[in-house]
Amino acid sequence: MRCHVALTPAEAAAAPLGIVVDVMRATSTIAQALASGYGRVLCCAEIDDALALKAELGEAAITAGEREAQMIEAFDAGASPREFLEPRAETLILSTTNGTRSIVAAAAACHEVVLGALLNLAAVAAHVREDTVILCAGYKNAFAIDDAYCAGRIVQLLDAERTDAAVASQVIAESFPDAIDGINARTYGPPGLEEDIAWCSKISVLEVVPRFSRMVGPAAEVVLY
Repeated sequence: MRCHVALTPAEAAAAPLGIVVDVMRATSTIAQALASGYGRVLCCAEIDDALALKAELGEAAITAGEREAQMIEAFDAGASPREFLEPRAETLILSTTNGTRSIVAAAAACHEVVLGALLNLAAVAAHVREDTVILCAGYKNAFAIDDAYCAGRIVQLLDAERTDAAVASQVIAESFPDAIDGINARTYGPPGLEEDIAWCSKISVLEVVPRFSRMVGPAAEVVLY
């Protein structure tokens, strides 16, 4: 079994299994929402696509997301996992700066796609049984150390041959024994994300493996495995 880490979206590669990581905050939020009882999450790259799906689904769905860590004005909620501890609808329609785009892209490249975060670290690592690429969402198509840190934490748990990029991610993970330090290694803006950083730094508190199910129009549908 072989494990590779794509440290930026441009380095994404095909594999039997793809694990998308956007620890701050898309994959953490999706894992939390599904663990809390949402039936599915529809991941949209564009705001207009999310609003069109909301118009179609009506009260069965809510919209949530962010651009530059700020809630989108026309949406029902932001992108904090702490906003999704109780379901407000069957469907969550989510659009974020980086993560949801990466999920849509991974769905086109990998046979199976699941979502990883620190919150579900053990569950997603236990799911790996074949050649895997961990796809870091990064920030605006560039390297982001928080996603590389999370990817490295996954790599640590795998009994697999590692590519150089996977080894590099593991080295980053080993440099920060406390998860919150690994996440805080990235400089965030705007201020006000401290509670989300603390929440997303929790290790293996959710026993869920969110997976890509199908495309629903322009959206990638994610459900529990």
